[in-house]
Amino acid sequence: MSRQLNHDEVEFNKEKFPIILIADRISSPANLGSLLRLADAFHIEKIMVLDSIVDLNSNRLKRTARSTEKSVAIDFYENIEKLLEVIDVEHSQFISLEITEDSIPIENLKIESFKKLILIVGEERTGVQKELLEKSAAVTHITMYGNNSSMNVAQATGISLYEITKKIVANR
Repeated sequence: MSRQLNHDEVEFNKEKFPIILIADRISSPANLGSLLRLADAFHIEKIMVLDSIVDLNSNRLKRTARSTEKSVAIDFYENIEKLLEVIDVEHSQFISLEITEDSIPIENLKIESFKKLILIVGEERTGVQKELLEKSAAVTHITMYGNNSSMNVAQATGISLYEITKKIVANR
């Protein structure tokens, strides 16, 4: 039987991916903590948190984030206008993770490799705001096989970042 390795024994690829995660109105400290941990795991550029009152000093966030709140770039924005002021909209590909009438399965998503990718994930109950959906070049969803049409925002973000980074690497 093989021995489980600890963090110091594993050589990770330190590649940074040109991805920004917009967390639209995420209200749960545990979910934001999970998003921070995912941002670190996939080594994305940063998280932009829109219209959220989650406290980075929350014990629940810290337990879930496992210290990634100290190393992942995270910015907070009060509204969409302020957030969009700091994004190079012209050179970015906005992708919303949301199931809609015309969303496409994430496995069919086309990545424009010459653009920075902005992945937008939405509030736990109501999803991505309409204004952000309208800014998106693509709206994508995760193919599901059970009865429920949604999953936890952190789980969905993890699956999406895995699929997207896999596509970025394959396009090189």
